[in-house]
Amino acid sequence: MTEELIIAGFGGQGVLSMGKILAYSGIMQDQEVAWMPSYGPEMRGGTANVIVIVSDERISSPILTKFDTAIILNQPSMDKFEEAVKPGGVLLYDPNGITRHPTRKDINIYQIEGAQIATEMGNTKIFNMIVLGGYLKVKPIVQLENVLKGLKESLPERYHHLIPMNEQALNMGMKHVQAAHLNN
Repeated sequence: MTEELIIAGFGGQGVLSMGKILAYSGIMQDQEVAWMPSYGPEMRGGTANVIVIVSDERISSPILTKFDTAIILNQPSMDKFEEAVKPGGVLLYDPNGITRHPTRKDINIYQIEGAQIATEMGNTKIFNMIVLGGYLKVKPIVQLENVLKGLKESLPERYHHLIPMNEQALNMGMKHVQAAHLNN
């Protein structure tokens, strides 16, 4: 099994940390991983993306132009990466702020109202964990227990008290992700 994905959105949405947690989770399962972040000089508010590869085999290169999955969190990323999903692949997106929804018929499209759920839960900082939970429901490439171990590895110890809240956010994402029924 090899999963090649890109997570893309604005800086400050937790794009890079979501990828980092996913990479650590793969390590916890004794898988090969690659994590390759990319962000503009403006960081928070600018565009950011991260390529993550999780595989049972050695990874030859982290440089990719086509992906099994794209997790899209803003319109510029939708414009740039919708066409980069391999036929039969998955595009998961939060419709908040999306003005042009995906139109491809040869991929599986899912929505997660991550921003809205995070607001309802009273903490917008868990947005990325809600989205990650939705992704793992659609493509369970790592086990939840390993995601929690990955959180412990990637979060500074002073934030470990937030892990239960992050676990709740992951579960909310798993519960609320749904296939998109778009009128094209």
